[in-house]
Amino acid sequence: MTETGMFKELYNYRHMVYSLVKKDLRGRYKGSFFGFLWTFLNPLLQLAVYTLIFSTILKSNIEKYYLFLFVALIPWMFFSTSLTGGASCILAQKSMVTKIYFPRLVLPIAHVTAAFVNMLYVFIIIFLAVALEGVHISLTSLLCLPVIMAVEYMLALGIAFISSSVTVYFRDMEHILGILAMIWMYMTPIIYPIDFIPEKYLIIFKLNPMTSVITAYRDILYYGKTPQMETLLQAVILGALFLAIGLFTFSKLEKHFAEEL
Repeated sequence: MTETGMFKELYNYRHMVYSLVKKDLRGRYKGSFFGFLWTFLNPLLQLAVYTLIFSTILKSNIEKYYLFLFVALIPWMFFSTSLTGGASCILAQKSMVTKIYFPRLVLPIAHVTAAFVNMLYVFIIIFLAVALEGVHISLTSLLCLPVIMAVEYMLALGIAFISSSVTVYFRDMEHILGILAMIWMYMTPIIYPIDFIPEKYLIIFKLNPMTSVITAYRDILYYGKTPQMETLLQAVILGALFLAIGLFTFSKLEKHFAEEL
């Protein structure tokens, strides 16, 4: 199938994506006491733990460290969910995949989109924190925010395409990705500024696609400045590259999903 045909087919199944996203968001905390509030409680509790450790035990001299961390932690949680949770999104819908026809890309798209919407909800708290701390964000900087969000969405989608399709053939991938996500987090300037990275290792960190994404988020929401063009360009290129690789990998591996499942 050509790329045009693939996108046209996905458009025809847009209502299916919408239904799966709605189902995911409604069922995520179904039956729990706090329900939807876990959308906010989960990142806030993680923030509290990291802030306690790095502001009191392993003291950091970074001003307003909780905000410094929060504006990077929330985007990371979205990406991590897309990486690890996306791995099982095909396996979780095994009966659908083997019994009915639909473009299999719908499943990772729905998973990543649900995680993205969840992140947008938490951004309400981020904006409140930014306002309370008096961070002045110019209109130019604010306009860059949807751009970097779209770039991260592309990146997360590409990663989910790869992880979900590979996991169908190699089930251990689910467990490996949990370890990889932990390593990846500490290799990304989330709990520390990029200035802390020694110059000789900087190139390694710049090859990490999440470095430019997190740097851009922090520039806008913590420093209140417009991200450097180099940062934005690097994020866009890496986001598009991973999306293309993900689409290619998925299209090659999905041909035998039904047999493997």
